[in-house]
Amino acid sequence: MNDPFEILGIPPSFDVDLPSVERRVRAISSAVHPDRHVGGTPTDRRAALGKAVEVNDAWRVVRDPITRAEALIARASAAPRPAGDAKPDAAFLMETMERREALSEARARRDAPAVARLAAEVAALDAAVSARFAAASREGEARVHDMIGAVAEMRYYRRFLDEVGAIEDDLASTANLP
Repeated sequence: MNDPFEILGIPPSFDVDLPSVERRVRAISSAVHPDRHVGGTPTDRRAALGKAVEVNDAWRVVRDPITRAEALIARASAAPRPAGDAKPDAAFLMETMERREALSEARARRDAPAVARLAAEVAALDAAVSARFAAASREGEARVHDMIGAVAEMRYYRRFLDEVGAIEDDLASTANLP
């Protein structure tokens, strides 16, 4: 895929103003929408469709923090490296395992306040690692290793928060049952 930041005409940064970028995407999408090129040649229609797909793909990358981070790593790396290959250190993995066990126990007890406390703790950790990634990304290739490590941590936190969301939905849906 081409550089999503170039496609959308935005500066390559982890800290993006998503509402502003979304407005930009809508404007670009409107301009290149295939329906605007119905009277054009088949080549023009294919080009418009290709550009619309490219804009949509770029927006998918930029709006998700992890794929946005991976795109920044690819830009910063002289030789692109797969960000998914990075593994956090043993202490991080142990802490994550302990949090998952606590979450599982809270779910089994149907302890919504405990689930909420764990969610708040992990959301704070996710915000901190996102800030750490943003700082490293501003330094570019010199900090690619740190960027890759931060993305690996972000993945763990996002999965945890997704699981919390499912638990909270389950607890809410069964809270009013007799």
